[in-house]
Amino acid sequence: MQVVAVDASGARRRPDVVVTEEPLEIRVHTGGAEPEPLVVTMRTPGHDFELAAGFLLAEGIVESPERLARIAYCLGGDGEQHYNVVTVRLRGGPVVVPARTFTSTSACGICGKTTLDDVATRSAPIGPGPRVEVGVITALPDRLRSAQAVFGRTGGLHAAARFTADGELVAVREDVGRHNALDKLVGHAFLAGALPLSDEILMVSGRLSFELVQKAAAAGFPVVAAVSAPSSLAVAAAERFGQTLIGFVRDGRANVYTHPERVTEGAA
Repeated sequence: MQVVAVDASGARRRPDVVVTEEPLEIRVHTGGAEPEPLVVTMRTPGHDFELAAGFLLAEGIVESPERLARIAYCLGGDGEQHYNVVTVRLRGGPVVVPARTFTSTSACGICGKTTLDDVATRSAPIGPGPRVEVGVITALPDRLRSAQAVFGRTGGLHAAARFTADGELVAVREDVGRHNALDKLVGHAFLAGALPLSDEILMVSGRLSFELVQKAAAAGFPVVAAVSAPSSLAVAAAERFGQTLIGFVRDGRANVYTHPERVTEGAA
């Protein structure tokens, strides 16, 4: 698209690239005649099946990939795929689908929830996890940024990435929504049968809110880091889940808010 760029020297037209934001409706088919609409979320198209799988895991609707019989885009009357509607067909016994049909903006992962108890889904205890050197942690933002291909073109996307305890990138996902990026990342691991991610570090590009910590706990991340600040509820949740929560990872520094025993100063 064309924009008018202005600065002290004047105004000029130039091409620009903006990030795509479109709605995605997730439906769940539990064996009835018709699939049940679950949520409409605003997301950046791409990795939609991972997004759906990660969302269902975080909501406690499914607990293993074996429960997922099929994930597919819906078909219209003429057989054409509707790329903004995904249906997840479940197998096995009865599944309780919460009454949570609402529109979720790209800025919010728990919109429509009425109480904190609704989103504090039970997660397995976080394991001891790895011990991570400070130098590895402080290097993560640059490694994350270098892996953000779409952000480099638009400047408008959040990212979530998996790293080993040595700082090696395992996977990264981008989205206009912070929670969507994490759902895509976790959904990728979930579909691959890689959960729990008990030896890895989660690094996110923005601030740390409660819903990100809760989603990270569902995936088993023992260490969660971000370039910006955590909320008080995120800190309380990480303390309860047994996660090491690290914020303000920038300029060679970081603040460790919970369970600092996993962070080491490196070799003496």
